[in-house]
Amino acid sequence: MDGVRAESGQERQRRRDASIDDVARLAGVSGQTVSRVANGRSNVGAATRERVLAAMSELGYRPNSAARALRSGQFRSIGVIVFTLASYGNLRTLEAVAAAATERRYTITLMPLTRPTHADVSLALDRLGEQAVDGVILLIESHLVGDAEARLHRGVPVVVVDSRTADRSAVVDTDQFAGARLATEHLLDLGHETVWHVAGPRDSYSADLRLQGWRDTLLAHGRPVPEPVHGDWYSDSGYAAGRELAAEPGLTAVFAANDQMALGVLRALTEARRRVPQDVSVAGFDDMPEARNFIPPLTTVHQDFTAIGRTAVHALVQEIEGGPPAAYKEIAPRLTVRGSTGRPAGRRPGTPAPAAGG
Repeated sequence: MDGVRAESGQERQRRRDASIDDVARLAGVSGQTVSRVANGRSNVGAATRERVLAAMSELGYRPNSAARALRSGQFRSIGVIVFTLASYGNLRTLEAVAAAATERRYTITLMPLTRPTHADVSLALDRLGEQAVDGVILLIESHLVGDAEARLHRGVPVVVVDSRTADRSAVVDTDQFAGARLATEHLLDLGHETVWHVAGPRDSYSADLRLQGWRDTLLAHGRPVPEPVHGDWYSDSGYAAGRELAAEPGLTAVFAANDQMALGVLRALTEARRRVPQDVSVAGFDDMPEARNFIPPLTTVHQDFTAIGRTAVHALVQEIEGGPPAAYKEIAPRLTVRGSTGRPAGRRPGTPAPAAGG
């Protein structure tokens, strides 16, 4: 075609073989300046930076990240082990981790687990320990991390999100206990005698802390503690729990351990002709965006997943780059009150709840 010339094999090879010295000669700068631009350093003037970038583009030069890693001892890569991306909390936290890592000029190596078992966690840690990662974030919401973590190759920093851990690693988490206390006290303050609980899975660290916060709050107020009903974080299990609870004649308040199970509870109560909040109040945990569009809009505990993910990356990079290991960091939750909670039927404002029975 007129005016268009196909690039020859020699030209393609020359572009592939371009070195940092070739870029420096074409841009009229030193090799050190080219290196600073390639590494994203800020101590290069704008005009010089543009000239170097133009030379890189013309020559097809790409910085050799492997060689740079050998020189610096860092690969600028973070490994992330996650159990499930179907979980709203895990997905939102992972999004925040990825964004924060990109801002710090780190890449992410994602390793999903099919099962949160000791063997799978240990295998994932071993595999990441053999790969070119500078540190690891564990996002698996399980009691299993502490034992398996010891298998990670020594010298690789680890930050754990939403799980128990041995003392050797930093931990970042929402204050799960405090969040459950906020929801439970809100319902008690409205005048409910007690609060039923739809708990998360028995092997979940966060579900365990939320259950403890709910139970301890009821005991601190001298209220009866109903037997919790366990779900699996998903709305179908909340629906099954809601059908069971709807048969309780004294039921006036439910705290579900997450918003998805609360959605299932709302459906079950509606089918049983138990009005929300006139007959039964319902509160959740997470404050997922859809919660404001439930019928009625859901009162829930807000978790700042963006803060959790960013804090985890900050703590990990701090240690990777020579800083001290971070301490345990808890992100404070807050209660978002909407239309799914209210005073129990027949209770006037200011009327104290009846004394606990049994």
